[in-house]
Amino acid sequence: MKILIVLTSHDELGSTGRKTGFWLEELAAPYYVFRDAGADIVLASPKGGEPPLDPKSNEPGFQTDATRRFEADADAKAALSSTVRLDGVSQGGFDAVFYPGGHGPLWDLAEDPASRRLIETTVRAGKPIALVCHAPGVLRHVTTEDGKPLVRGRKVTGFTNSEEDAVQLTTIVPFLVEDELTRLGGHFSKIADWHPYVVEDGLLITGQNPASSGPAAEALLDSLKKRA
Repeated sequence: MKILIVLTSHDELGSTGRKTGFWLEELAAPYYVFRDAGADIVLASPKGGEPPLDPKSNEPGFQTDATRRFEADADAKAALSSTVRLDGVSQGGFDAVFYPGGHGPLWDLAEDPASRRLIETTVRAGKPIALVCHAPGVLRHVTTEDGKPLVRGRKVTGFTNSEEDAVQLTTIVPFLVEDELTRLGGHFSKIADWHPYVVEDGLLITGQNPASSGPAAEALLDSLKKRA
């Protein structure tokens, strides 16, 4: 079992002068769900090399057992420091794909042709894909073979408008995940802010927020087992 995890390379939070990137829990929790299940994991990002970590995600209040385990794991840190370039990978080498969030993906992965191609070919190959928190926004340009939005008519979730408002970034982000998925025709659902929530619709798995990243990874593994 081989799983590709796709991370952002974007580190600027709009024009605020503040830094962003990927959210540590959303990488660490799935990483260990997959590794502890015996999966081979490959990390990729648009630029390759070490992707930017959202500095807030490693503050004490946001640390978890998984993030602390990751920070103490030399092998995991080495893999993070040398991600492969996204435009050099294809779905053919993997059984499933996972996208952590953080605000960074809204700027780069949401507009990245290689990311779009990867998602489209993964789904068309009958392989599951999971995206959590802001990462479902990466689906904004992804289409089916007949050119319709992939999320149209599908059950989805992602970082909600109220969660974005709570972190006071509603006017900073290039688009709101909830609004965009709804605009594209997705059947967006959610629960209370910050609670774990995962939605599955066929091969597409989406999670609402950081707390949903581990459960979304478990759902991805379950999807693989059903297809084994």
